[in-house]
Amino acid sequence: MSSSVLYDAPGPKARVRNRIFSVVGGLAVLGLIVFAVVRLNAKGQFAPEMWDIFNYAGVRNSIRDGVLTTLKVFAVAAVLSLALGVLLAVGRLSDHKPVRWFATGFIELFRAVPLLITIYVLWVLFLTYRSDLGLSGDNTGFWALVIGLTVYNGSVQAEVLRAGINSVPRGQREAAYALGMRKTQVMMTVLVPQAVRAMLPTIISQLVVTLKDTSLGYVITYQELLFQLQQLAGNIVVNDENPYVPVIIVGGVIYIAMCLALSALATWIERRGRRAKTGIRVADAGQPLAAADALDVVDQSAASAPDASAGKTN
Repeated sequence: MSSSVLYDAPGPKARVRNRIFSVVGGLAVLGLIVFAVVRLNAKGQFAPEMWDIFNYAGVRNSIRDGVLTTLKVFAVAAVLSLALGVLLAVGRLSDHKPVRWFATGFIELFRAVPLLITIYVLWVLFLTYRSDLGLSGDNTGFWALVIGLTVYNGSVQAEVLRAGINSVPRGQREAAYALGMRKTQVMMTVLVPQAVRAMLPTIISQLVVTLKDTSLGYVITYQELLFQLQQLAGNIVVNDENPYVPVIIVGGVIYIAMCLALSALATWIERRGRRAKTGIRVADAGQPLAAADALDVVDQSAASAPDASAGKTN
């Protein structure tokens, strides 16, 4: 009987008991799902009229605007968080104590504070000092959401990159120093590129989290996808009911599609990076020689050697 480091392997009775608990738990969850579907169906949430709202151009335009706004926030926050992550990772590995302490404190602070609180505090500050900062309209919500996502995800990406840098074999760093490279050159040309390649799946996973966290803009009334869906579900009435279930299903499908597209892009980039040709180009092999031809080549080389020596003597 094999055992695990975390727990003892269950015996025959424990395995039977676990199977019973699994079946009972699965039936309970299935029963709750069926109960919820029946109640929602009784309220007409699955009626065909509820789904007809998506045939209207105004509804489709609102969803399209929400998707574009979400992607705009994600694009800016993703780029800024990656740049901030590189800076914080390099700062945390710095030999200068003030730089290392500042980077460590920044990372630990914004990883510990809930992202929603960070976004809300920034939004209040931007509203309070809007005239001094030159912000107007939706710019307050946009920058509050972008900066909040940047500082949080940048702190997480910094820890990911730091782990990747520490995973690079120490011999490569020592070889780079032996060639006379400065620490900045070693970090940016030797360590960081390898860390990015090694930690690319984790980096992409955090980017997916960044994409999903854009929905927190709903709290500060920024008109991203979730806010647009909530407005649609709250303002449209069909058969004396608000179409919450159809709107939630459509919104969930859109979020899943965007996350899957981002994951597929990351997988393509990773595979392309693995197929990239690196290193010294090897010369193409020539045609193989027959045994007689090989002897002729050797004889010609031996005959030309004395002539070359005589020419140098003269």
